[in-house]
Amino acid sequence: MIVNKKTIYIARLLSDLVLLNLVFILSAILAQSWEILLQRNYMFILLVILNLVWYFYSNLSGFYNDFFTRRFSTHFFNIVKSALVQVLITIAFIFFVKEDLFTRNFIIYLGAFLTIAIGLRTIIFRKTLKRLHRKGISVRNMIIIGSGETGKSFKATICDNPAFGYRFVGYVAESESGENYLGNISELDKILKTHQAEDVVIALPEENSDQLDEIIRVCNINAVKVHLIPDYFRFLSNRFQVNSIGSFPVITARDEPLEEASRRFLKRSFDIVFSLFVIIFIFSWLFPLIALLIKLNSKGPVFYLQERVGVRDQKFKCYKFRTMRTDMQKVEFKPVTEDDPRVTSIGKFLRKSNIDELPQFLNVLRGEMSVVGPRPHPIPFHNKYSEYFEAIKLRHNVKPGITGWAQVHGYRGDVPDEEENRKRTLQRIKYDLWYIENWSFKLDLQIIMMTVWQMITGKTNAV
Repeated sequence: MIVNKKTIYIARLLSDLVLLNLVFILSAILAQSWEILLQRNYMFILLVILNLVWYFYSNLSGFYNDFFTRRFSTHFFNIVKSALVQVLITIAFIFFVKEDLFTRNFIIYLGAFLTIAIGLRTIIFRKTLKRLHRKGISVRNMIIIGSGETGKSFKATICDNPAFGYRFVGYVAESESGENYLGNISELDKILKTHQAEDVVIALPEENSDQLDEIIRVCNINAVKVHLIPDYFRFLSNRFQVNSIGSFPVITARDEPLEEASRRFLKRSFDIVFSLFVIIFIFSWLFPLIALLIKLNSKGPVFYLQERVGVRDQKFKCYKFRTMRTDMQKVEFKPVTEDDPRVTSIGKFLRKSNIDELPQFLNVLRGEMSVVGPRPHPIPFHNKYSEYFEAIKLRHNVKPGITGWAQVHGYRGDVPDEEENRKRTLQRIKYDLWYIENWSFKLDLQIIMMTVWQMITGKTNAV
């Protein structure tokens, strides 16, 4: 028995709609009574609206996508968002019809019960399908054509995730490739029949693409489903996007959420509100104290302005509290290290606590930076890092940030050792690119909370 993705989607959607209706009625009964609900039959109009909203919002938000590849914590966060949408629609409807009985208690019950019900349904579905897969139910036999790097990587993905519902049978390749080798492409028809294959994944290099027609013909004869992993897959990020332009399918190598204007507006709005809060309630009273300490500790200005690379390669002046002696700031491209003689005593504290970055909230207000994003590189450092990673400009597709995904994972600052610094830089850039491709408002909040916690505990890996 095979349960495909469409069947699972329909089962999940219908189950959730049934739960939504049951939760609605239960919440109404607990808030008032069944008789009062029947007297206010216009409340059933709200129920119809909520069903329609759930259907359309779940499809627009991708609520039912990637059922097994996402952690339950991610699913639960999406459940809370969907329940919140239902609550907001309910509040708007009640306000519009001027309902005076089904108010606070009904809304609380609806939101809480819906979150719990859908959460339990998700857990049950995941456990049930995993149990079926372990028993061999709803598992499809899969053969991979091509035993190169792409084919082996895909095989590892299938074997590491039995919940996907596939059983790896073996490879078909032009030459024997060791374990799990079933034969060459000319024997494909016999192999498909012998191993009762239901799915074939073609992962051939470009030089073997002339064999595609024959492979697909043989698969069609045997009614086997064909999946293709293009040879240029190695050029794609983990978040590529498939679209259609006219009648042509087009694969976009990198999908960046912040390309959408609505998401950029949300991020910018948060930047303004958050930076104003910090400037008014923290910077306003802390600045005079820090400025006095800097002046008493060494001669020179309070602020240190450094030209850095921003979004779309635009240069801007980045504000920082000065942490080094003014007579030693002109040494170019020399990373600050632990016990660096250039750093003042107060500067060590400012760098360790990240307080030296506080003036950059002014850059955020000016629109040159964001609260969260890849850290902006000084010009000499940027030129050097370009030698390590030639596609470094991908970082500049978004505004640089005061803190970022790389920084909360310990990749802040440089080290004296050239080779070690190169490795750290490459890893830092990988974290930056992952952030750009996986941006979400929730992720920004997570990074901010992690940054604050590291500042409190002193675990910033800063020097």
